[in-house]
Amino acid sequence: MKHILITGSTDGIGKLLALRLAKEGHFVAIHGRSETKLNTTLSQIRNESKNDNVIGFLADYSDLSDVKKMAAEVSEKMPNIDVLVNNAGIFNSKIDSTPSGIDIRLVVNYLAPYQFTNAILPLIKKAEAPRIVNLSSAAQSSVSFAALKGEASLGVNEAYAQSKLALTMWSFDLAAKESNILVVAVNPGSLLNTKMAHEAYGQHWSPAEKGVDILYDLSMTDLAKTGQYFDNDKGSYATAHPDAYNSEKIKELLKTTDQLI
Repeated sequence: MKHILITGSTDGIGKLLALRLAKEGHFVAIHGRSETKLNTTLSQIRNESKNDNVIGFLADYSDLSDVKKMAAEVSEKMPNIDVLVNNAGIFNSKIDSTPSGIDIRLVVNYLAPYQFTNAILPLIKKAEAPRIVNLSSAAQSSVSFAALKGEASLGVNEAYAQSKLALTMWSFDLAAKESNILVVAVNPGSLLNTKMAHEAYGQHWSPAEKGVDILYDLSMTDLAKTGQYFDNDKGSYATAHPDAYNSEKIKELLKTTDQLI
């Protein structure tokens, strides 16, 4: 039995992955930002999987103080974490920036998982063969440090693409620094049949299961390779944006990130 935590798992591929792992008998922790939805999802997964080892954590990922609280709660309730899937993400939003003035996509898709993962790193290190699966995207674009500091605004697509590249750059850096933790970035597939794709584009190209399958394989099988980027549109490992291999840009990104957090 493994201890697995999946963020952003009250719907979409996160929820389907949680259900699949719970059915296999693992200890699964899910996360959501709506208490009602979190409780409904918990009951549903427990009932369908006949597994009582399913727990939930509540946090609004656009609020970093909430993320910090959740990390403390996770540290109390989980003995270790074998697999962390940083799946929580946002594209469309009613608000474009957080009170700090930073685009909500940069906060939810990058700053929050960065802060959360670093806060629970001691728990991850307790596992025998820990791994972190970070959800990137085919959309990747050079990070504007001014935007990351909340000093410039971005369009929705641009902010999303920058947040996903930032996450990928950090994944590669974390893999290099933490040799005992397998860290892999993945584009689970473009326009999967999920709420996010429908809200953003009103259509989908592939079933959600395509994304669930790759997340499962990277979380549970030896397909996962540390410090790599798996592009599920191609069905193979691929080269990420050039910035993800630029050590100076990565250094600047992490310095800016640490100042913000």
